Amino acid sequence: MQPSIPVPATALDAPLAPRKMRPPDPSPTGVACSMSLTPEAIATLSRVSTATITTVLLKKGLRNVWIRGSRPLRPGQKRLVGPAFTLRFVPAREDLATPESWSSPISTRTAIEAMPDGCIAVVDAMGITDAGIFGDILCARMVKRGVTALVTDGVVRDLEGVLGTGLPVWCDGYAAPPSVAGLTFVGWGEPIGCGGVAIFPDDIIVADQDGAVVIPKAFLDLILAEGAEQERMEAWIVEQVNGGAVLPGLYPMNAETKARYAASKK
Repeated sequence: MQPSIPVPATALDAPLAPRKMRPPDPSPTGVACSMSLTPEAIATLSRVSTATITTVLLKKGLRNVWIRGSRPLRPGQKRLVGPAFTLRFVPAREDLATPESWSSPISTRTAIEAMPDGCIAVVDAMGITDAGIFGDILCARMVKRGVTALVTDGVVRDLEGVLGTGLPVWCDGYAAPPSVAGLTFVGWGEPIGCGGVAIFPDDIIVADQDGAVVIPKAFLDLILAEGAEQERMEAWIVEQVNGGAVLPGLYPMNAETKARYAASKK
């Protein structure tokens, strides 16, 4: 084994400031998540299912957009749309994951105060299911902040209270222990991996009964243009199936079926 190379003491003593482990600018302009998603775009996306979005993105080569482990906490939650406000946990480390950390400038409490109205909080909890990232008090504050929903690959705690807040939640269940029992919160407003999916601040999140998907910002116009048409086409195909049509040549459409579908739109 080769001997390790000595590191100068000055290098060890120099404070290292993680790029995102800092309190946010309290002004709205300092929020990492801009609210560029228009009401018209939200209305359009609210009519497009997550299943359709994954199909349209698949045709463009994007296969990994569905957030694993993120299911609606309450049955019947309506489809919701919003720009991603990202938060990140790492594995618990005993000197950092303590109840005292809840009062730190780098805390979930501080991050919630940076969430802009209309955003969807997307939390990378690394799929940990035995420590609840948020409970009823934090979710209640998110409601007051105007947050649209919480999406995570982790779990929540204080289930009855969380449901009582009315905040729509997509998660992997619930657990009694607090976040510091298994996780260390390290920052917000940066790229994360949630449920095995890369999510960047301001990507668009759509969540419904099938789970939550991400629309990369660069593909928003594509989904707005093609998503609604995909829904119309599939609704027409369902009508044909209900009328007794066979699937070959219908789904996917052959040239003759495409012509019939085109004629039906006139």
